[in-house]
Amino acid sequence: MTEDTLGWLEDVDGDRAMAWVRDRSAEAEEELRADPRFEPIRAGIQEALEADDRIPLVTVVGGHLYNFWTDAGHERGLWRRTGWDSYLDGEGETEWEVLLDLDRLSSAEGEQWVWHGARILRPDHDRALVALSRGGSDADVTREFDLTTRTFVPDGFVREEAKGSLSWVDRDTVYASTDVGPGSMSSSGYPLTVRRWTRGTPLSEAPEVFAGGPDDMVVGAEHDPTPGFERELVACAHGFYSEHRYLLSPDGHPELLDLPESSRLDLHRQWLTVELRHGWTVTQDGAETTHAAGSLLVIELDRFRAGERDFRTVFAPDEHSALTDWFWTRSTLVLTVLRDVRHEVLVSTPSATGDAPTTSTLETGASDLATLTVSAVDADESDDLWLITTSWLSPMRLSLVRMGVGPAAADVQPVRAAPERFDAAGLELSQHWATSADGTRVPYFQVAPRDLALDGTAPTVLHGYGGFEQALTPAYDPIVGGAWLSRGGVYVVAGIRGGGEFGPRWHQAALRSERHRAYEDFVAVARDLVARRVTSVPHLGCSGRSNGGLLVGNMLTGFPDDFGAVVCQVPLLDMVRFSRLLAGASWMAEYGNPDVPEDRESLLTFSPYHRVDGGRTYPPTYLATSTRDDRVHPGHARKMAELLRGLGQDVTYWENTEGGHGGASTPAQWSVWHALPWTFLHRRLATGDPGSQSSTGMSRT
Repeated sequence: MTEDTLGWLEDVDGDRAMAWVRDRSAEAEEELRADPRFEPIRAGIQEALEADDRIPLVTVVGGHLYNFWTDAGHERGLWRRTGWDSYLDGEGETEWEVLLDLDRLSSAEGEQWVWHGARILRPDHDRALVALSRGGSDADVTREFDLTTRTFVPDGFVREEAKGSLSWVDRDTVYASTDVGPGSMSSSGYPLTVRRWTRGTPLSEAPEVFAGGPDDMVVGAEHDPTPGFERELVACAHGFYSEHRYLLSPDGHPELLDLPESSRLDLHRQWLTVELRHGWTVTQDGAETTHAAGSLLVIELDRFRAGERDFRTVFAPDEHSALTDWFWTRSTLVLTVLRDVRHEVLVSTPSATGDAPTTSTLETGASDLATLTVSAVDADESDDLWLITTSWLSPMRLSLVRMGVGPAAADVQPVRAAPERFDAAGLELSQHWATSADGTRVPYFQVAPRDLALDGTAPTVLHGYGGFEQALTPAYDPIVGGAWLSRGGVYVVAGIRGGGEFGPRWHQAALRSERHRAYEDFVAVARDLVARRVTSVPHLGCSGRSNGGLLVGNMLTGFPDDFGAVVCQVPLLDMVRFSRLLAGASWMAEYGNPDVPEDRESLLTFSPYHRVDGGRTYPPTYLATSTRDDRVHPGHARKMAELLRGLGQDVTYWENTEGGHGGASTPAQWSVWHALPWTFLHRRLATGDPGSQSSTGMSRT
């Protein structure tokens, strides 16, 4: 293979590379900010992101409800908490106790801090391990915080900047997974060692609890403080879908849990819960039982450790259904299931007698095409649930589900409802199916005017992801609504293979050498939209981020005659180099290993950077990334933009110097991050007279 003459753009902060970034970004802004649609779109997005009447979602710990909040006066955010009475008071304004002001902290320390979360000490609830990122990168720092004085603890636990974490063992002890010197980090940039660190001692002297090998991906440990069920669990991931899990004995000896390496597990009180990515055959009393991929199983942990394998099946998929999420409350197992990509919530109570679990559907009252998100209010103390309902045309609603004696007696109590952020009058959400090249039916959702004229002229954006078993379902998005839908556009989301819409089988159908299935699915949806006369190629754009950026990169280079414009953000594009760039090695289970000849041959078939043909004309392309993205290297987008630019193609490139893999860190940054590509799409897909769009498209109720 010829030498990569654009490799200098992989020098993230190099002078030459950054001069190129500044020039390209200035060109993009000069063109797009001049469009009369840009500023109304940008202002409307920022207004929605900073609105005071958004729902403050909370996490319950020790009787307090914690929330992280950004608004116009606090762009980097406030970590705060309140009490139950104040939060549930439907009449008055919630009274918040501010714990940490990130804007003040950033100003005082000369940093651009981005919130990465906090772990609160149990059962005392008076200390927290706060994680902060510089500029939004995955690498972060951890500092111990006193929730009583609302200050960082002098001489407390501090983890220096790296990918990793600290987690509580007890008040004076933490597990530290982080960079401790040569050999302690994997080729993906994640920690390979866990140390038990005692207060007042140097991290360098902390005893090692577990160490992975040089070919492993990441190692972590956690302490379960549940009274009567205290234990230590270590996980060593060999790849993205393969890991060993160990219980640590009091003397530190690791006991391997004999489970499929590709399975997911959870330990909750006496229960071991296992979700299967692949089929698994077990033997109990001389009889074999095979559990299907996508199943959820439970068994008492003590019985499992004693050699018993009589798992109870909580969920088994069929060709229409998939398990997308599950968690424990204090005594029940709650499942979110997709049936033909439509949500339902199941509540299961495992039996201690060995009988099959009792499982029933939770009646939520939500519409058929709503997305349902449930979580435990307090898994240590309660069976109650938080329930969030949303769809593309219905703003978020938060309810508290008081479970009582079971799902049949559940009381769904509305707590808060977000207002409409754009004019959805006359729009409708519908589900459709396209047929892929091999005959597979592929679902997609469409939001369009109810009276849409099927004449092929509607400006339409098709969005997708198709990777890592992640499903795309309807959710209210004021950005898409205000920037596109309320301005006459049609928005479509495709549930292609590689995703999780139908569980592991759907994901695994597009792994590695089968990746082309995802791309065939996506273009099948595009062609179905044209065949249905929703739109036509000159008016059809596509968008994708991260793995979705790889997806639309393959639309650009593999199916350029099917799209009128492409928006490609924080993408993977060089599939020969991806495993050597930042966290890329961790995704070889998804794509393949470029150092293995047969894998390399396959990767070249879906490496957009290598599929560019100098003799072809490609649709107008918008590429964007972040200098601080330490997950997907910004060199992917940079090199692709310069390659297309050198060939005289219509390419627009913009790079935010902050934001990490998300692309932005503050509402102001987010407003620009989103307004630029939506303005680009309006310009390239011919959505009418720019001067006719003078409002933000956002409703102000």
